Amino acid sequence: MPISPRNLTLSLPIVLVLFSASLSAQASHNTAQAKPCTDDQQKQFDFWIGEWDLTWPGANAGEVDHGTNTIQRVMDGCVVQESFSGGDSMHLRGMSVSTYVPQSNAWKQTWVDNEGGYLDLVGGYKDGQMILSRESKTPAGTAIHMRMVFKNISKNEFDWSWEKSIDDGKSWQVVWPIHYKRKS
Repeated sequence: MPISPRNLTLSLPIVLVLFSASLSAQASHNTAQAKPCTDDQQKQFDFWIGEWDLTWPGANAGEVDHGTNTIQRVMDGCVVQESFSGGDSMHLRGMSVSTYVPQSNAWKQTWVDNEGGYLDLVGGYKDGQMILSRESKTPAGTAIHMRMVFKNISKNEFDWSWEKSIDDGKSWQVVWPIHYKRKS
């Protein structure tokens, strides 16, 4: 069907309205996305950002093992990325990504490592501690709860512990305590 001047005259205002609405919607979307991840909860992991020297009890009494951890914000500040090294003390190398999910009102973290490990944890900051946890099963099928606890938090150091519970969270056993000290 050929376009007549009359059809063009009738169509042009409709095209202009649609184009204007599209530009307005795109501008609104760009404005809304200009400052993502700015909720106060997004700052709850700021204490962890930085370069850290780590210490934990060695295999033998009186020994202290050492490692490092580098934590930074990536993805326009929306993701907290961890890069762990067990140094000369252990073979373990790993990384995690954490983000605050407003719809869940929770932090979610995914950990992977050079030993084929994968963990997904969920939690939040409460009463001066950041606690992320998960449920799992032992090879025998017994339910086990695991969590990491960031505590005694100050500007230049804090304590972290990996803990497990086999009684549905009624009691917790520290499996791996680590002391973080900020590199100078």
